[in-house]
Amino acid sequence: MDDGTLYTIGDLARRTGLTVKAIRFYSDRGIVPPTDRNPAGYRLYDIDAVARLDLVRTLRDLGLDLPTIRKVVEREISLPEVAAAHAEALMVQIRTLRLRHAVLTAVARRGSTLKEMDLMHKLAKLSEDERRHLIGDFLDTAFGGLDAGTEFTGIMRSMTPELPDNPEAEQVEAWVELAELSQDPDFRAGMRRMAEQHAADRARGDTLLLRRDAAAMVRDQAGPALAAGIDPASSQADPVVAAVTAQYAHAFGLPDDVDLRRRLLTRLETANDPRRELYLRLLAVINGWLAPESLTPVFDWFVRALRARMPD
Repeated sequence: MDDGTLYTIGDLARRTGLTVKAIRFYSDRGIVPPTDRNPAGYRLYDIDAVARLDLVRTLRDLGLDLPTIRKVVEREISLPEVAAAHAEALMVQIRTLRLRHAVLTAVARRGSTLKEMDLMHKLAKLSEDERRHLIGDFLDTAFGGLDAGTEFTGIMRSMTPELPDNPEAEQVEAWVELAELSQDPDFRAGMRRMAEQHAADRARGDTLLLRRDAAAMVRDQAGPALAAGIDPASSQADPVVAAVTAQYAHAFGLPDDVDLRRRLLTRLETANDPRRELYLRLLAVINGWLAPESLTPVFDWFVRALRARMPD
């Protein structure tokens, strides 16, 4: 109960655990003003000053600035309002610190140079809109302006990375590598060629055959041959090549001739760009997806087998 007792700064220091210097500092700024002064001119405080100082210390420990603290103790703004705003600000700081931690971890893992670290940091801290613009430019270059109905829209959506707010170090590293890869002019040109081939096939009546069915044909037929160690140039590979080209010809309603095999070879060579598989693997890391199946060894085997049977 308040009995009207007044306390010196020294008394407040003993009751609150704060230093005399700190109490004088808060008093000078009007946050904990004195109630009175004694005949010698020393400041005196009532019991409410103890409660104020406890609140000030708590708010300072939480990182609030002095102007905001003053508004709280003067009840110009409510404590819940301050707490909500400060919690949001702290969350931004936490995300920033986690991002910095992820970048530094990736730099340490990769043994990056100062230039690479600077690039990693710049790419990693891009806003979501900036990241989407960077990748959107790449995807527009690859798929933009091609007539494939809504199919390319779905492909572009499935190839868009979504770096989380609190990424792990490997996600930051994957994002930086993917961003660098997306700016590679040769890779862009290769993706564009593949998209144009796909659009041309679709215009002739193909519905996802090159992207799905042809790949599945090669995987199902050439996979066992590769696992069995069959030389793609040997006669043992003849039935494998024949089975794939026959299925491909049937799917397109075309004769299984040299032209069809040349067409299939061109498309498989374009689709078998290792950078495309790298992009998809990095995309899975960033988005937290399962790693995609690698078809490169099977495609390599079949491309060699098919090329060995093409006329000079």
